[in-house]
Amino acid sequence: MKHYDHAFHAFLKGIILLGFALLMLSLILSGNIVYYIAPKMMPFIYFAMTTFFMLGIMQVFRSTKKESTEEHVCSGHCDHDHEIRGPFWLKGLIYSIFILPVLFGFIIPDQMLNSSVAANRGINYGSDLTINQVTPEENSGGTSRAEAFLEDPEGYVNNLEVQASAAVDSQEHYQVEDFYGEDWFDEFYEEFADELEQSEVIFVTEDNYLDVMTVLDLYLDRFVGKEIEMIGFVFREPDFEDHQLVAARFSMTCCTADAGVYGTLVESEEASQFEEDTWVYVNGTIRKGEYGDYTLPVIEDSYIAEVDEPDTPYVYPSFNR
Repeated sequence: MKHYDHAFHAFLKGIILLGFALLMLSLILSGNIVYYIAPKMMPFIYFAMTTFFMLGIMQVFRSTKKESTEEHVCSGHCDHDHEIRGPFWLKGLIYSIFILPVLFGFIIPDQMLNSSVAANRGINYGSDLTINQVTPEENSGGTSRAEAFLEDPEGYVNNLEVQASAAVDSQEHYQVEDFYGEDWFDEFYEEFADELEQSEVIFVTEDNYLDVMTVLDLYLDRFVGKEIEMIGFVFREPDFEDHQLVAARFSMTCCTADAGVYGTLVESEEASQFEEDTWVYVNGTIRKGEYGDYTLPVIEDSYIAEVDEPDTPYVYPSFNR
């Protein structure tokens, strides 16, 4: 009986490992892996998938042996059992921790991050080097802050102090002027700004998205009146007027856990026709505007048209400079 118990556990472990491997393989073959992992992380995915396949096959093979491998290995060397101890329900609970993610991975449809995530995380109006982020609390009319204070006054005050300290540290380490003092930053973005300025139209693509946003932040005055076109999904702040929307993109460095939301404010009489999360093409003229006490580029007099979700919905930092 003990042999069959060991064989069953080995077989179940092998199936779980093979399940994870097959889940990764299905995401790769379908192309939906781009919703979760940045392209630079794909070598690690291939390595993990191969490792899970090999370990899974080994576990299944062990389960078919007449003599339990664990009994054979431990014979004369240890005096304890390697199996999960406890009642049946406890063993089932432990195995479910590994089985459910595999099942949900196959059952739940794959989709990219959307405007609801953007609303929770706050959106950056600009580049990854500037601090033009408007959080949900800043656009809630003070209601959520008041509720938080009433629920826990002392905790609320302590939280404000922590945020203030973090803001000071952030400004000390992430001011644009600090980056601009570096030679690589100076040369790359000056040359890129010159290149964009000579173009009749600024084409924002997946490859240059964050670089264009950075240049517009640093040299906005040079691009006022310039024509620009881009693609993004529709996002709206709670206090937006009918003629306003944001053409937004998620930026990913490693995986969805570190994804940030970047967007450009768009003004058009057609804006109200498009629902949130709709992918749109935007063509308009850059002007210097303000939102949430921040100065930022605004695309005005815009032509907006609905488009299909791009094959690469996220944008990624450029590591070539």
